[in-house]
Amino acid sequence: MDAKARNCLLQHREALEKDIKTSYIMDHMISDGFLTISEEEKVRNEPTQQQRAAMLIKMILKKDNDSYISFYNALLHEGYKDLAALLHDGIPVVSSSSGKDSVSGITSYVRTVLCEGGVPQRPVVFVTRKKLVNAIQQKLSKLKGEPGWVTIHGMAGCGKSVLAAEAVRDHSLLEDCFPGGVHWVSVGKQDKSGLLMKLQNLCTRLDQDESFSQRLPLNIEEAKDRLRILMLRKHPRSLLILDDVWDSWVLKAFDNQCQILLTTRDKSVTDSVMGPKYVVPVESSLGKEKGLEILSLFVNMKKADLPEQAHSIIKECKGSPLVVSLIGALLRDFPNRWEYYLKQLQNKQFKRIRKSSSYDYEALDEAMSISVEMLREDIKYYYTDLSILQKDVKVPTKVLCILWDMETEEVEDILQEFVNKSLLFCDRKGKSFRYYLHDLQVDFLTEKNCSQLQDLHKKIITQFQRYHQPHTLSLDQEDCMYWYNFLAYHMASAKMHKELCALMFSLDWIKAKTELVGPAHLIHEFVEYRHILDEKDCAVSENFQEFLSLNGHLLGRQPFPNIVQLGLCEPETSEVYQQAKLQAKQEVDNGMLYLEWINKKNITNLSRLVVRPHTDAVYHACFSEDGQRIASCGADKTLQVFKAETGEKLLEIKAHEDEVLCCAFSTDDRFIATCSVDKKVKIWNSVTGELVHTYDEHSEQVNCCHFTNSSHHLLLATGSSDCFLKLWDLNQKECRNTMFGHTNSVNHCRFSPDDKLLASCSSDGTLKLWDVTSANERKSFNVKQFFLNSEDPQEDMEVIVKCCLWFADGARIMVAAKNKIFLFDIHTSGLLGEIHTGHHSTIQYCDFSPQNHLAVVALSQYCVELWNIDSCSKVADCRGHLSWVHGVKFSPDGSSFLTSSDDQTIRLWETKKVCKNSAIMLKQEVDVVFQENEVMVLAVDHIRRLQILELVNNRIFQSRIRHKKTVWHIQFTADEKTLISSSDDSAIQVWNWQLEEYVFLQAHQETVKDFRLLKNSRLLSWSFDGTVKVWNIITGKIEKDFVCHQGTVLSCDISHDATKFSSTSADKTAKIWSFDLLLPLHELRGHNGCVRCSAFSMDSTLLATGDDNGEIRIWNVSNGELLHLCAPLSEEGAATHGGWVTDLCFSPDGKMLISAGGYIKWWNVVTGESSQTFYTNGTNLKKIHVSPDFKTYVTVDNLGILYILQTLE
Repeated sequence: MDAKARNCLLQHREALEKDIKTSYIMDHMISDGFLTISEEEKVRNEPTQQQRAAMLIKMILKKDNDSYISFYNALLHEGYKDLAALLHDGIPVVSSSSGKDSVSGITSYVRTVLCEGGVPQRPVVFVTRKKLVNAIQQKLSKLKGEPGWVTIHGMAGCGKSVLAAEAVRDHSLLEDCFPGGVHWVSVGKQDKSGLLMKLQNLCTRLDQDESFSQRLPLNIEEAKDRLRILMLRKHPRSLLILDDVWDSWVLKAFDNQCQILLTTRDKSVTDSVMGPKYVVPVESSLGKEKGLEILSLFVNMKKADLPEQAHSIIKECKGSPLVVSLIGALLRDFPNRWEYYLKQLQNKQFKRIRKSSSYDYEALDEAMSISVEMLREDIKYYYTDLSILQKDVKVPTKVLCILWDMETEEVEDILQEFVNKSLLFCDRKGKSFRYYLHDLQVDFLTEKNCSQLQDLHKKIITQFQRYHQPHTLSLDQEDCMYWYNFLAYHMASAKMHKELCALMFSLDWIKAKTELVGPAHLIHEFVEYRHILDEKDCAVSENFQEFLSLNGHLLGRQPFPNIVQLGLCEPETSEVYQQAKLQAKQEVDNGMLYLEWINKKNITNLSRLVVRPHTDAVYHACFSEDGQRIASCGADKTLQVFKAETGEKLLEIKAHEDEVLCCAFSTDDRFIATCSVDKKVKIWNSVTGELVHTYDEHSEQVNCCHFTNSSHHLLLATGSSDCFLKLWDLNQKECRNTMFGHTNSVNHCRFSPDDKLLASCSSDGTLKLWDVTSANERKSFNVKQFFLNSEDPQEDMEVIVKCCLWFADGARIMVAAKNKIFLFDIHTSGLLGEIHTGHHSTIQYCDFSPQNHLAVVALSQYCVELWNIDSCSKVADCRGHLSWVHGVKFSPDGSSFLTSSDDQTIRLWETKKVCKNSAIMLKQEVDVVFQENEVMVLAVDHIRRLQILELVNNRIFQSRIRHKKTVWHIQFTADEKTLISSSDDSAIQVWNWQLEEYVFLQAHQETVKDFRLLKNSRLLSWSFDGTVKVWNIITGKIEKDFVCHQGTVLSCDISHDATKFSSTSADKTAKIWSFDLLLPLHELRGHNGCVRCSAFSMDSTLLATGDDNGEIRIWNVSNGELLHLCAPLSEEGAATHGGWVTDLCFSPDGKMLISAGGYIKWWNVVTGESSQTFYTNGTNLKKIHVSPDFKTYVTVDNLGILYILQTLE
């Protein structure tokens, strides 16, 4: 240290030791790199304030010139201006060519210039914002030595002052552009006398040798003139920095041909001054990573080691530099208060988050309050109105036009005032402006105006009602999406309970809102406002919520289904049904078609929620450990996270470059792991969706992933088609262990309850147990051996072990392979039990709930079963999915389970409700007799037993003789005394059910596909063997034999004049035949899929055909010409029927056509447009039975549910 500097420090040592508080002084010196942490600790260990100051000065005396300058700047920054003045004469002279400081990269020249100009030191904790600093420096260099203004503007606490100081901390900028120096003035909110004092102090600083005048200027005009002379003559080419300017009149005092950099919350302050002007806007947020960096520096921790509350604090304050710095400074003194300060933020207790010494305001709320107080009186109350806005919501101008009853231009003028003062933000993208508040501003307003909030919400509802009717909002209105999303919120906040119930219990509102935003948001509102809605009627609230939950997969699709028709399928006691019935009757009078499901009383819906989060097959879904969230993944390459209660989407992540096969929550719910066909494993933050890790050490697709059960030391296990298992420590970038031993794909893995063992199962037919610590194989179970018999040599048989699950005691394990579940004792390797699910199905996946000893099993026949593991008995069937079920998973408490499927849906089931279900499931082949006021149905139940159901008196008859194989078709004769059935055994059975007499028709070489009754005891049958035969059902003899197609004959229909019949085939053709000729009359070509059905019109002039692509064609019977198509593709490009068209029937007048497939559709034959769609619970309808008057329709879906529908009149 220079002798002059040393002597100055010794001379004023006593005054310094007496007055300074060392804590914040040391912060600055540590930040500058001139004091170490250990030195700080040594100072802090001194017992009194004076002794701590003495120890600090003793240390500084042993250091260099730069330490002296750092100490001097720290005194200035912390408000010890008198003490700094004592040391001013001792500041060492540093040449401009001095080298850079090793820590901060700042030259001694820069340090001296800024120190003399009063520029604040860097904050104790500082992170760079290079992009903004560069932008300010570019604007300053544009001044090129000429007078001008560079404005840095942004909301309170966004870091404007720090950025201004950082911008001039640049050697080349100062040397090239401002060789005359830099002069910092903290302006703040001033009156005229305060401004005069600021100007007097500045003049004194600029004229320390008093060469221009020994008297202070007496008024602002004199001070302005003095300042101009000093800047021009004594400090040419210098930069004046005005920090925190509030008023435009203040700037006029500095408008004297200077180069000025200013910071302000109001970008319009420079409107009153002359010269070139440049603006640098500062965003209100640091960004998550920068925010975490600041906190980590304050508390001296690595970013990765920060607690979860750190992330929540950044999220809660939206990365506000002020708030992050305030809380960081507090946490340094109180390192255990993470949770406390987070709660203060969440509860808007800003007064508890008090000042760091370097900020001008006592607390966060004071900083924001000052900005509001500076507004003009005539617009202040408009800002108060913004208290009702929600976080992260951009509000269209039109909403505020309605609120304030003003023209757009008037509203935009008021809002621009708020934007100018950084009290509001404007998004100018799109057709109209949209405005939003920073989260801290929302919190500040709601706290400040809490007593007025109810009235403010009431005001916006009242104004809305003047302009709009809720269900008449249309998409061409710019404000419509805002009202759909937030109308219920405003009503609830206004405590307008009557209006809220009227809105939420309106089918019109449900229809309008779901059509635009889908059902999840509405379900969320029913849950959110349940306490209000239940006041009106608890049952009605449940009716609507259940309706939305169970039809969510339909209401989220295009084309949008008819919600009135969906409502008619609800129970008759439901408010949804009653509103739908009322609307339907009104629309029927105007020619609309609606259907009543008259036997729906017998149906119980077992699903609690149905969601359709993916656009392709869903491969896996799982609950979070708290049961509140569900994560799912699938063929669309995404990871979705949604609320378990409502289905409301929380995250949607494009997770991988190929199909995502599995996902898993960590035990503490912080992370979600995903693995994919792209061979990668990824770890995601479960709240923000941020990618945390990517692991790519597997060489084939990764099939499964599972976290340890304890979060103390979190590990992830993954299994791949490369035959390897890998263990990953989330604190490491590379694999911790690789486990070798399987000889084929690893399909599934699970940690034991104590995390000491890892179980894995593979396509090599084995289950293996591994030691987690050593990664060595502990035990292997040969599951394949349980399927071997003398007819199946071991080498020819493939046994894929699908999944493994631990019991709670960690001593037993459950394994699924083919159609069996095995229970093993892991200590003795003994087989404890075996469940056989059936001969014709394969287990796709299973899960186990230790709480209720139940296993949920997904089978290859689209169905899911519940089994009791203790008794090895089936408890229930769960049918509802329309395609393969890939995954099943119990909630952590076992009270519910979810199923994920190829049909793009995830269903949530209540375990108790499913266990109590005892419904009879019918097979899909039924025959129906329509009589006056009566419908009689002949059906086969799930154990291949014939049943006759009389719907009027509910009587049931059952046959004595069962078919040996699957029954394909059953039908009554015209006198209803005889019924005919066909099955896989290629025979047709004729049964007089009153006399118990049987005749068998046997001649087809393969399975009989179907048959039709003709007149005079004749029967037409067709088969997989490509032939059509005419039988006499009394004698059992063949009368005619037609060889129709090379492939399977899929259907036939007989013209109503009984002279012709049609045949359709897997060869993509249809043919029209005469009973008198053995050659076809016409061959109908044009279908691109198997032609599965055909139907003649009543007058026999038209023939309709339907194929496996969902396309329906209508032909002229006389010449075989195509007349028109009835089934174009939907907007999503999927077939209109969701698959095959399986049956067709014309109305008696030939103007309407009904088709069956994935669901039932009614068509206008003339226009080819759909008149109505009826969505069944299941799918794959095989046949639709229609009454002669075309008013009653009967079918059975693939879930075994019977539908008797009648036209509503």
